[in-house]
Amino acid sequence: MLFAALVISTSSVWVKIADIGATSIGFYRMLIGGGLLVVLCLFQRISLWRNLAYIKWLTLGALFFAADLWYWHRSIQFVGPGLATVLGNVQVFFMTLFGYLFLKETIGLKFFIGLTFTFFGLFLLVGLQWDGLSPTYQLGVFYGLATALAYTGFMLCLRHTQSQANALSPMANLGVLSVICAVILAAVVLLEGGSFVVPDMQSWLAVIALGVFCQVLGWVLITKTMPNLPTSIVGLLLLFQPAMSMVWDVLIFNRPTGWLDGIGLTLVLCGIYLATLKNRQSNKQHKEKGLT
Repeated sequence: MLFAALVISTSSVWVKIADIGATSIGFYRMLIGGGLLVVLCLFQRISLWRNLAYIKWLTLGALFFAADLWYWHRSIQFVGPGLATVLGNVQVFFMTLFGYLFLKETIGLKFFIGLTFTFFGLFLLVGLQWDGLSPTYQLGVFYGLATALAYTGFMLCLRHTQSQANALSPMANLGVLSVICAVILAAVVLLEGGSFVVPDMQSWLAVIALGVFCQVLGWVLITKTMPNLPTSIVGLLLLFQPAMSMVWDVLIFNRPTGWLDGIGLTLVLCGIYLATLKNRQSNKQHKEKGLT
């Protein structure tokens, strides 16, 4: 699980160093990763089809995932890999609020403490100097939060498909969804007047690493190890991903970082951990009831 979080933490780094459009990066990631997952399913004779209604839910999830990548890749370009990844991880609060509003899940004290920590941490990271930030940087912050909202939609759709009595395997679900997402992103590239040209070897290595290591290897490792670990440990280890993304941003891209940034990041991660722990406990209860 720790190694998987480390692998996934490099996602934003590959996006940053790939010298192609933000939408095109997402297209190649989904095409390579989704294609590989589909090939693995075919090799293992895992079914890739149920019915049209099932595919409609996967398509909706793919739309949300495409939006997630569209916002996240631009946030990475505007505010850097570290902060963009941290902002995307606040999706846990959107997930919990959705569960409270529509699934009748309870919200405990841990959620509100976590929300307070995260809000104050983000204030230390970007709020103190907000007026001095460029309009592009400010837009990148909003894109990061939009990433979290879009990722919530993706997770809810994926959870719904996996709750079906005749659900495909998790690998098949993600493989088919990724291929559909690649088609959607290809259409967006054409609408934007973008290019599919990958200009150099560095960019090719970046998109291949995104598809093979981050989209496939990281996901396989997480799904294999998660059932064997306590909920609290899973939530803690997964926080290694945004933490390391910030480390890569500082080490590779020389992100200016002071002691207030360190405190802010720590508060955000602690807040996300508390909310993630609550959310995972709720998911476990629903699984026991056959609802997820």
